[in-house]
Amino acid sequence: MPPKNKSVPNSMQIYDVSVPLSASTPTYPSDPGIEITPWSKMPEDHANVSLLHFGAHSGTHVDAPAHFIEGGRKVEFLSLESMIGPAEVVEVPASITVINEEFVSALGLQDTQRILFKTRNSAFWSNPGEGFRSDYTYLNSGAAKLLVEAGTRLVGIDYLSVEEFRSEKFETHLLLLANGVTILEGLDLREVTAGSYELICLPLKIAGGSGDGAPARAVLRTLS
Repeated sequence: MPPKNKSVPNSMQIYDVSVPLSASTPTYPSDPGIEITPWSKMPEDHANVSLLHFGAHSGTHVDAPAHFIEGGRKVEFLSLESMIGPAEVVEVPASITVINEEFVSALGLQDTQRILFKTRNSAFWSNPGEGFRSDYTYLNSGAAKLLVEAGTRLVGIDYLSVEEFRSEKFETHLLLLANGVTILEGLDLREVTAGSYELICLPLKIAGGSGDGAPARAVLRTLS
């Protein structure tokens, strides 16, 4: 009989890939800034209560179809199964500023339901005080189309948008969201190497408003 209370070694590692929310956290230029102020404060009051003011697409967040599609599914109704499960972190060389169909095709991701792109963007989170970076690496529509055809359920990227800055047609968003692909933006993948993980991403269950998206806490766990 094994001794009681014997601890079992656990080699599983957990990586928090969420961006902290504060007044210095960059936001997309057309979105509201982040404000966190005291509503009540000790010792003058019995408890500390903070007032939060920021857009649904601040920091690490999920885009729902309602973000770009009239009548699209709202964030409170997104399938949790799409945001929890095996995920592949793919490292994109720093020389690549556009993730295109050629790059995605070479990955061979037919059996990958969740893919997170680690790009040069992750380094931007080292200096959030520098403000928004418009030169971020993004995913083009050709790559999005291939991911849809491969049966991908979630696509993540390590900056505030999966789309080219100042896009006018928003083809990448529309292709993914219209085909039921959840978009996870604003990841911080600096501490994560390429490979297979378990993703756990839980956006706030916001029932009011247009349901376009919500901030999320996202973590990756090693599989062994």
